[in-house]
Amino acid sequence: MITDQAPWTEWNVSRETMARLQKFEDILRKWNPRINLVSSASLDNLWSRHIADSIQVYKCVPHAGHWLDLGSGGGFPGLIAAILAAEDAPDLRFTLVESDQRKAAFLRNAAREAGIRCDIRASRIETLPPRGADIVSARAVADLAVLLGYASRHLSRDGFAIFPKGETWEKEVSAAQEKWQFRYAAITSVTDSKAVILKIEGASLV
Repeated sequence: MITDQAPWTEWNVSRETMARLQKFEDILRKWNPRINLVSSASLDNLWSRHIADSIQVYKCVPHAGHWLDLGSGGGFPGLIAAILAAEDAPDLRFTLVESDQRKAAFLRNAAREAGIRCDIRASRIETLPPRGADIVSARAVADLAVLLGYASRHLSRDGFAIFPKGETWEKEVSAAQEKWQFRYAAITSVTDSKAVILKIEGASLV
């Protein structure tokens, strides 16, 4: 069971990585009253609700190439993935995209304080030049049909998208299939048995 304030042994990460995650938590709690990075209702469950969700996204993908995270907001999953990769996969490059200037400033500050190197782009997703990424992620940004449009613009030929989705994920998949052809795997979430992580490849318009 995922619990809040879990010890580093339960999360299967090193002490150094856990220290970085705790530094991230400190910074988020400091900034959150000013710019609402996460809802106040979920702040008490920050580890089980947000950080664990991002850790499982990271564990679903191969750790090589270029990872593009869209609508990064409070750093989920992109900055958490970058923290994990700093020790686990140091050659994995990260670009985090966030149009809100205040949230982009938070991401820069959190990355710097946690000792993480990643490219923070304060830009709208729609205007970002194609990135040729190997991995594209997004959490709570848009419905699947919209996300596939973003992903197809920014993925490399052999890249794939990874999207956490809630209990209505099957409806989103069905709706997206009216416009898109794609292959997908639905991985059951460890934080919510009704939710999944969608891993998607080969998206193209019907």
